[in-house]
Amino acid sequence: MAWRLRPAAARVVEVADVASGDAVLDVACGTGNAALAAAARGASPVVGVDLEPALLAQARAAAPGVPVDWRIGDATALPVEDGAFDVVLSTFGVMYALDQRAVARELARAAAPGARIVLANWVPGSFLPAMGAALAPFLPPPPPGGAPPPTWGDEPAAAALLREAGLAPGPARRESIMLDFEARAAAVAFLVATAGQVVAERPRLAAEGRWPHILGALGGLVAERDEGRDGRVALRCDYLVVTATAPAPTPARA
Repeated sequence: MAWRLRPAAARVVEVADVASGDAVLDVACGTGNAALAAAARGASPVVGVDLEPALLAQARAAAPGVPVDWRIGDATALPVEDGAFDVVLSTFGVMYALDQRAVARELARAAAPGARIVLANWVPGSFLPAMGAALAPFLPPPPPGGAPPPTWGDEPAAAALLREAGLAPGPARRESIMLDFEARAAAVAFLVATAGQVVAERPRLAAEGRWPHILGALGGLVAERDEGRDGRVALRCDYLVVTATAPAPTPARA
């Protein structure tokens, strides 16, 4: 799935206008799509932070010669210095943190004066949030607290979070990625295989006789959202590119 979502990471880096010499932070970086795209533009240093060591290991393995500093850390308590980055990015990452106000404060803390902040977040009701809703009855409830992930994909809500953290929201733009498959069965198989929580719950669901039902629910959603032609499947995944800037330094008085 991370491989298929690379165009969104490239778009985030493009919107941020990452240039050679920029210090870049990729928050909740996963397998490092945005961090690697920033490094390819000559950004330095580039730091990628994620909670999951296995994803960081994949990032290192994917580009062993690329100078990215991969760090284990929480988006609500980033292991970085204050004001250290010219650009702060996140691609489908910070939107999943439970304490989203804390995330916004950390984005602001990491940003240097005048820094650009660019985030990609799923739009409420788009395919992947709808997939989460379709699977929810079969999975354990999420931990209490925090706002739902689509908050960051709603322009007014995201702007309010950023403004509260002391950042200046900029223009937001809606973009999309198409997930293409040769058939609906292939689409369902891929979506199941790349949904970690579903994979983890499969033994329980199979023992309860519910595994066919979760596949049926997902298959129904795929059929409903399919925009493909000639037998192929195309699933539109809409996301919002959110931008903001950190306050510029106050000029010193003479």
